[in-house]
Amino acid sequence: MNVSLILIILLIGAIATFLSGDKLASKVALLFSLVTLGCASVLVNHFLGGIDISLNNPWILQPNVSFALKADGLSLAMVLLTASLTPIIIFSGFGNNFESRSVGTKNFYALVLFMAFAMTGTFLAADGLLYYIFWELALIPIYFIALVWGNGDAEERKKAVVKFFIYTLGGSLFMLVAFAYLYTKAGSFLLSDLTKLNLSATEQTWIFFAFFLAYAIKIPIIPFHTWQAKVYQKAPTIGTMLLSGIMLKMGLYSVIRWQLPIAPLAAKMYMPTLIGLSIAGVIYGSIVALRQKDLKKLLAYSSLAHVGLIAAGCYTLTEAGLSGAVSQMIAHGFVIVGLFFAAEVIFRRFGTYKIDEMGGVRSQASKFTSMFMILVLASVALPGTFNFVGEFTVLYSLSQVNIWFAVLGGTTIILGAYYMLKMFQNVMLGETNTKVFAEVTTSEAVIFVILIAFLLFYGLYPKPIVDLVNPSIKEILTQINRFN
Repeated sequence: MNVSLILIILLIGAIATFLSGDKLASKVALLFSLVTLGCASVLVNHFLGGIDISLNNPWILQPNVSFALKADGLSLAMVLLTASLTPIIIFSGFGNNFESRSVGTKNFYALVLFMAFAMTGTFLAADGLLYYIFWELALIPIYFIALVWGNGDAEERKKAVVKFFIYTLGGSLFMLVAFAYLYTKAGSFLLSDLTKLNLSATEQTWIFFAFFLAYAIKIPIIPFHTWQAKVYQKAPTIGTMLLSGIMLKMGLYSVIRWQLPIAPLAAKMYMPTLIGLSIAGVIYGSIVALRQKDLKKLLAYSSLAHVGLIAAGCYTLTEAGLSGAVSQMIAHGFVIVGLFFAAEVIFRRFGTYKIDEMGGVRSQASKFTSMFMILVLASVALPGTFNFVGEFTVLYSLSQVNIWFAVLGGTTIILGAYYMLKMFQNVMLGETNTKVFAEVTTSEAVIFVILIAFLLFYGLYPKPIVDLVNPSIKEILTQINRFN
C-alpha cells in the first residue's frame, strides 16, 4: 500500500459522483471523501510505524519523467488537511441547491472531488513535471465551480474568474520554464536530484523568482493579490472554502518543499525583502479588512493578512519559522472554512452578505452565536486555540531574524482582533433584525463542532502535528544550509 491509493480513490470518486446522477451526487461525493480520509489516516499510521509508503516509478522515458510521490511528515500533514476538510466542505453544501444552473449537482460535486485529487497530487508529487501537472489541474475545477455556480452578476463573475485563471496560469508558466532549465542541469525532474544541483548564485536567483511568481500569485502575497477578494466574493461558498482552506496552502507548501531547497542562496540573499513583503501583506490585508462592508470580502482580506504572516515564517529559514508556518497553515485551513461556513449560514437566513443588513442574531440563535464567537477568537489567535500555536511560533522565528519583523508581524493580532470583533458586533449583536434567523440545524452544528473541536484539541495538544512535521523540516533545512 502506498500514497497513490489516495489519488485513486479521489479520481474514482469524481467519476462515480458524475455517473451517479444529481440526486445521489452529494452523498456519493461525501462517501468517497470519507473513504479518502480513512485511507489517509491508515497510511499516516503506516508511515509513523516505519513503513515506506512513497512511490517512484518510471513514467515517461524522453524526457526523463517519473511518477514519484513523496510521503514524509510535511506532505502527509497537507494530505491530511485536504482529506479532513474535503468531507466537511462537501457536507456543508447539503443545505444548498446546485441544480438551478444549466448543469446539475453531479457536475459540481464531481469537480470538488477532482479538485481534491489535484491538490493532493500537488502535495505528494516529487517529480517536477508531475508536480506541475497536478498544480495546473487544480486550477480547472475551481474555474468552473466559480464561473458556473458563483454569486452575483454573471458578467462580473466571469471577469473575476477569467482574471484569476489567466493570472495564475501566467505565473505558473515561469515555474515551468524554471523546471525546464533545471532539467538541462540534472537530466531529471526528481526533487531529490534538483536539490543536489550546485547552481551559481545568479542561476539560483532566476530560478527562485520564477518559482516566487507562481507561488506569490497563488498564496497570494501583495502586490499579486488583486484577484483574491473578488473571486472569494463571487465564488460559491464551497469554492471559497476550497480556495482559502486548501488551495492557497499549495503555494505556501511549495515554498518550503521546492523553492527554498532548490535555490537556498537566493532565499538567504533576499530574506529581508521577502519577509518585509509578506508582513506588508499582513498590515495591508488588516487595514483593508477594516473597511469592508461585505462579510465574504472581509474574510478574504483577513485571510490575506494571515497567510502573509505564514509566508513570512517560511522565509525566516529557521526551524521555528517553518514548523510554525505549517502549523498555522493547518489551523488557518480549519478556521477559515468555519468562518466562511458561518457566512453561508447567515446568507441562508438573511439572503445577504452585507454587514449593515445584519444584526440581532444573538437574541434569536444563541448556539450559532457561541460557535461563531469561538471561531472568531480562534482567528485572532486566542491562547488555547491551534492558531495561537502557529502564530506565536512564527512571531518567535521573526524575532530571531529581526525584532522589528516580529513587532510589525504582531500587528495581525491587534488589527485582527479589532476588525473581527467589530464584525462580530455588527453581525451578531445589536437590535433584532426584522428577518427571522433560525437556529443552526443539526447538520450545520455538526460541521461547527468538528471544526471547533479540532482547533481546541490541537491548541492544547499540538504535539502530534509538530512531531509529524518536524523531521521533514529538519531535512529541508539541511538541504537549505548545504552551501554554508
